[in-house]
Amino acid sequence: MQGNSVLITGIGLVSSMGEGIEAHWQAVTAPLAPNLDKTGFAPYIVHRLGAVDWNLQIPRRSDQRQMEIWQRLGTYAAGLALEDAGLKAREDLTAKMDMIIAAGGGERDIAVDTQILAQARLCRTEEERGRLLNRILLTELRPTLFLAQLSNLLAGNISIVHKVTGSSRSFMGEEGSGLAAMETAFARIRSGQSSHILVGASYNAEHYDMLLGQELNSYLKADGYAPVWSRHRGDERAQAAGGLITGTAGAFLVLESAAHAETRGARVYAEIDIIATGQTNRQKTSLAETLSAMIKTAIAEKKADFAVSAASGVYGVTQQEEKALQQAGLVYRAFSTLFGHMREAQFPFAVALAALAVHKGRAFAPLEKKEPAQMPELESALAIIAGIDRAEGLACLSKV
Repeated sequence: MQGNSVLITGIGLVSSMGEGIEAHWQAVTAPLAPNLDKTGFAPYIVHRLGAVDWNLQIPRRSDQRQMEIWQRLGTYAAGLALEDAGLKAREDLTAKMDMIIAAGGGERDIAVDTQILAQARLCRTEEERGRLLNRILLTELRPTLFLAQLSNLLAGNISIVHKVTGSSRSFMGEEGSGLAAMETAFARIRSGQSSHILVGASYNAEHYDMLLGQELNSYLKADGYAPVWSRHRGDERAQAAGGLITGTAGAFLVLESAAHAETRGARVYAEIDIIATGQTNRQKTSLAETLSAMIKTAIAEKKADFAVSAASGVYGVTQQEEKALQQAGLVYRAFSTLFGHMREAQFPFAVALAALAVHKGRAFAPLEKKEPAQMPELESALAIIAGIDRAEGLACLSKV
């Protein structure tokens, strides 16, 4: 490993609170009320996407039509990151740019699923149901639907729209995929295998099948909105009701080696000093102990007082993360209070907010009363995540 410095030179964010860097910084420095849809998926709540003019980053309607919302989000956020880094339409640079994506498996066609279930109830035998299923699959599913469901098509769409045509990798696996994408991008630049990389993810929370997957494990909060750290405090009934409130968002970053950034005179948000990840067996080892050890190692190398937490609100996991943050004496903020939990995009979003805090030189405001009120000036910060089921990790960022 050559030990190249890894710099963040571009950030693209789209969420329920708007799009772009300044909109998101304003949202966390003078905390606004979250943009919630409380009725569309009742009893569950989602942080809904605001109005987006897709034409600004995906100019061809033919490209838009063959993308599902999560792919449009990712392609749009990727365009914002490239634009912010000064790489948009620089095909001499994007042609050699690598890309690493964290992606889900696409969205189901709810209308067709509903049609199959409704008509299947009228069938009297398994044979009739089989014939029904074959007929509907042949007549109702769009050919492009199968393409739109492939996880690596997000990378494909970004390549087509933004001309990012270096190597491409896609990771799957909820929050762990976002960790793996960021860790791999960091390692490739650190080792000299890549000079500049586009990395990130997107997630559409406003889809019944996405909510179903979470609710089957009793993760979703179904008894009204509350900030992340306050979702279970002193209420045993709430503990059984889950604590997850999901959010629609896209988060992409441009990472560059110091040499590459300096050659083209790039503006730098922060340097990534460390990315540490784990897959702890939480039945054998306390998650709080694992996170505490990661934090201790990270801040021993680079002093940090502030942590951007990707805490989900799910009972148990969130309490252990809070314990680790408090034991480390860190000022911390859980951004899911304002933006919702965005699965694959959760860790890239955390890194983006931490980079903004380092770049601005200060922590942002508490997002709920439970969080420490201090707003220290910053030279470095942590982005930390504990996945709902598995995967935990952090990134330490510092001012260049």
